[in-house]
Amino acid sequence: MGMGFKEFIIRSYEGQSDRPQVEDLERRCEVGPAESVFLFTDTMGDPICRIRNSPMFMMLVAELGNELVGVIQGSIKVVTIHSCPPMGLAKVGYVLGLRVVPHHRRKGIGSSLVQRLEEWFISNDVDYAYMATEKDNHASVSLFMDKFGYTKFRTPAILVNPVNHHSFQISSNIEIARLKIEQAESLYRRFMSSTEFFPNDIDNILRNKLSLGTWVAYFKGDSDFGSNGQVPSNWAMLSVWNSGEIFKLRLGKAPFSCLLYTKSWGFIDKIFPCFKLPTLPDFFNPFGFYFMYGVYHEGPFSGKLVRALCQFVHNMASKSKDENCKIIVTEVGGRHKLNNHIPHWKLLSCPEDLWCIKALKNEGTNTLHELTKTPPRIALFVDPREV
Repeated sequence: MGMGFKEFIIRSYEGQSDRPQVEDLERRCEVGPAESVFLFTDTMGDPICRIRNSPMFMMLVAELGNELVGVIQGSIKVVTIHSCPPMGLAKVGYVLGLRVVPHHRRKGIGSSLVQRLEEWFISNDVDYAYMATEKDNHASVSLFMDKFGYTKFRTPAILVNPVNHHSFQISSNIEIARLKIEQAESLYRRFMSSTEFFPNDIDNILRNKLSLGTWVAYFKGDSDFGSNGQVPSNWAMLSVWNSGEIFKLRLGKAPFSCLLYTKSWGFIDKIFPCFKLPTLPDFFNPFGFYFMYGVYHEGPFSGKLVRALCQFVHNMASKSKDENCKIIVTEVGGRHKLNNHIPHWKLLSCPEDLWCIKALKNEGTNTLHELTKTPPRIALFVDPREV
């Protein structure tokens, strides 16, 4: 591994012995494009918490002498990829959590970690590798797209809404009902199984202890969800994942003036007073969040039902015993109209999260070309296990 520098080795993460150094490395590698505003992740003693719930996962570390100088994580699952034979299913590997300590960057450590993780994917018969990054993260974009041949795939929006202590009043003509896990799985497989990146093991996600449940909304007086499989003419559904149970987020100690002008968060001081917003939540202490996934709706008036479900989740979070749940997050792609019905603060949200993809098998090249050149026709399913 020597490249004109000291030798470093890439090896598998060893929980007991590596954990303190990996946690320290995570604290030193802030996330965020601005010079003064950083987001820190507190993994609460479990550095592999973001991949632990995936069907298969791996964490690699780079070691230089007795010091851990880099980490990377990966997970593998089977998903729907449009036009991908057979059955539209493909095995995909997700790359996340690439970190190299600042004073050891530009030494080939990040490249070696990516290469070794891809080798693990290939050894497990993975069809495609993919990753997500901020479009302004030039170092990450350059590494994956220029050096490793990843291609821009989708640009979903990350929508963030703060949790306030007051409850929303949900319209009295809207019914919200919780589904049993079997009902939720049946509806997801029926209506979303052709969605890009729909996880084939949706049942495992719904049964996970971090999944707080699945709810549907419909107008009172409209047909109910019957056992014969009928659905109302207007209806919506979503599920909720408690990400705060596995890791917390914290904003770096930046002056408020820095927050105000942070490009990535869209603070604009001229219009900020016009918002008449409640007090900003305390983002400087570790906080958790709920992630809404599997958002689906049908019918000309179903946008109102999506909004009602989001308000319901907000009320659930505000009444939760976990006072550290400060925000509700969702990520949607391919359905821009949906953004108008999901309550969110533009100044906290990210309009474009960059997803990149790469074929690891020669026969996947044609499908990859179709995926990346064709505008998205259907929604993108964002797996809560990879948030």
